[in-house]
Amino acid sequence: MAVNSNIVGIVSDEFTNPNTVKLLNEVTRLLNARGLITLLLNANSRESYQSALHNAAQLPVSALVFLTSLFSDELSVAADILPQAKTVHLSHSASADANVVIADGYDAGAEMGLLLLSQGHQRFGFMHSQQNSATARQLDGFVASLKAEQKELKIELSAGGNDRELAYQVMMAYLKKTRAAERINALFCESDELAFGALQAVRDFAQGAHVAVVGFDDVDEARASTWHLTSWAQRRDLLVAEALNRLLENRADTSNAWQQGELQVRHSHHGKHVPGEMSQCGCAIRH
Repeated sequence: MAVNSNIVGIVSDEFTNPNTVKLLNEVTRLLNARGLITLLLNANSRESYQSALHNAAQLPVSALVFLTSLFSDELSVAADILPQAKTVHLSHSASADANVVIADGYDAGAEMGLLLLSQGHQRFGFMHSQQNSATARQLDGFVASLKAEQKELKIELSAGGNDRELAYQVMMAYLKKTRAAERINALFCESDELAFGALQAVRDFAQGAHVAVVGFDDVDEARASTWHLTSWAQRRDLLVAEALNRLLENRADTSNAWQQGELQVRHSHHGKHVPGEMSQCGCAIRH
């Protein structure tokens, strides 16, 4: 094994996001299986991040796993405080030097586009958590599938964070200010958290508004009768295994099989009432 101690730090800005929690569960499970000790480093500011690293420096931490990317210079800060620690990201990173292991969202975006097109939707939107390059592959795949059918993306919304309340506020504001004839009727959200907020806004707005909403991550709540959210399921087991193989054994799978995922089709992509099963469920899209 390439590491020189049995302590691996896990860095995140929160442990409440459902996708982060699922990643954390998988990372700790596989680290435990390897006989390694997990050290959680919870940081939501530059000061708390530096403080957490300084505290960790008192222990023989050999590696860091980033579940979220905190700052553009997070790796240089870590190198200054924990120079011996190797790093890997299970998230997008602003650093060009980051060792990133994430699902390629292009196929997810393309499949979501085809699914929404198959429902006859005509006006499409995309919701970011932050409007930057982090979701470029999802968006690229989505736009490409639309263009292949002579459709275009009408609007990009930015929630300002990966938070369902922020998504709710942004979606509600969009519905209020946009004429019914001009509103999108299908929305692809960067994450399930954003999709939940957007769906709730559509339900609360009512007034005959029908917007199909789909997400990305396939968290447990997506399957709940409250949402029946159509989403893209990443293979977190393969992603985490690949990240730990790179981190601990200097071994990378160049076949990129770990980037695979699967479309989970439920009800939220319909956007309108569908008789039968949908009328019996608690879909937020149903008015």
